[in-house]
Amino acid sequence: MGAPVGTANSKGWSSSEAALPVELTKWETQWLIESGIVVLVSKAAALTAPPTAEMLQVYKTEFEAGLLAQADALKAEKLRDTERHVDKILVGKRNKLLKQCKNVEAAALTTDDVLQEIADNFVFERQNALVELPCSHMTNHFAQICTESVYDSKSLKYRVFRDLWRRGKFVTPGEAFGADFLIYPGDPILYHASHIVIILNSPTILPLELICKVRLSVTVNKDCVFAYEESDGNTIVYQTVEWRK
Repeated sequence: MGAPVGTANSKGWSSSEAALPVELTKWETQWLIESGIVVLVSKAAALTAPPTAEMLQVYKTEFEAGLLAQADALKAEKLRDTERHVDKILVGKRNKLLKQCKNVEAAALTTDDVLQEIADNFVFERQNALVELPCSHMTNHFAQICTESVYDSKSLKYRVFRDLWRRGKFVTPGEAFGADFLIYPGDPILYHASHIVIILNSPTILPLELICKVRLSVTVNKDCVFAYEESDGNTIVYQTVEWRK
């Protein structure tokens, strides 16, 4: 459920699980809340309030610490790379000193001198650093549980969506195909949609509209399903229509 967006967090929500962020529609969110799978919270009050001077100072301190940690890591990597080729580097530097008639300096030069020179001359370019771009409230912000409905649970569209999920179907939004929903035979990441679902306000449909919807399903290589409710207002009916040449 939901459309994957962004990239996975390397650590995820726990130390042993990677998290892939998803974008949910309003009816998907409402169904997850009703099912007790998720709790919807709002951080608007915390994130719209201006940060205090103490919070800003903490952020700046952590930001600088992150840059220093990157500098140390890059410097250590540079020294490790130099150590792998230090013998060739040492020979080259000694030959250069010999050409300058500095025989004593060439003989005294050691691998430790080469590594120390690399360490002393290492420059960390802050403009090339990997920088996290958080909001002003990077940590320690609070949230409030939302109690209001996200989507009208009495609407026909939501009840059709909920009913299809209860029947074990994989359902996603169908606007891109000119429908209300798409139904998949399995995980949408692995399968193409097999049906488009068109919601009708009544069991009757004009012939021209029927032809248009069914021809649309043929164009996208899917079966067309019409969903409507019985006159009692409690039963949802599904009718599949196939186009036969």
